[in-house]
Amino acid sequence: MLTLSDKKILNAIQTNLPLTPQPFADLGKIIGLSEQEVIERLNKLKQAGYIRRVGPFFDSAKLGYSGTLVALKVKEGYMKQVASAINNYEGATHNYERKGKYNLWFTLLTHSEQDRDEILSNVRKLPGVEAAMNLVSRKKYKVNVKFNLK
Repeated sequence: MLTLSDKKILNAIQTNLPLTPQPFADLGKIIGLSEQEVIERLNKLKQAGYIRRVGPFFDSAKLGYSGTLVALKVKEGYMKQVASAINNYEGATHNYERKGKYNLWFTLLTHSEQDRDEILSNVRKLPGVEAAMNLVSRKKYKVNVKFNLK
């Protein structure tokens, strides 16, 4: 169960984590906790699965990357193995299992089409991968979601 302090921390770090030498101390001042309390609560929230990561989002196109969404048809019994292999690619930002014919989806950022094609060629050869669709990004639509925990 989330405490009031947990909710204050989660509300604040979504959009207002201070960009300072001691961001957790400064965040603590804003919400009335010590730096150590903020760090301890964040660690507990991460261990409990409320937080996957704390970090910035970058404009990948401005940094010279192009993205694609990849849908895989993975044979039963191979899902964890394939997902783990995908996680080893530097440009794979995340993957997730879905119901349907194409049951493992992931996003991939690369510096070049050649890099992308090489990675996708390797992914197609993984044991258990039966089919793949490369859905190259043509236009970016960004949706910003902020959860207001009360």
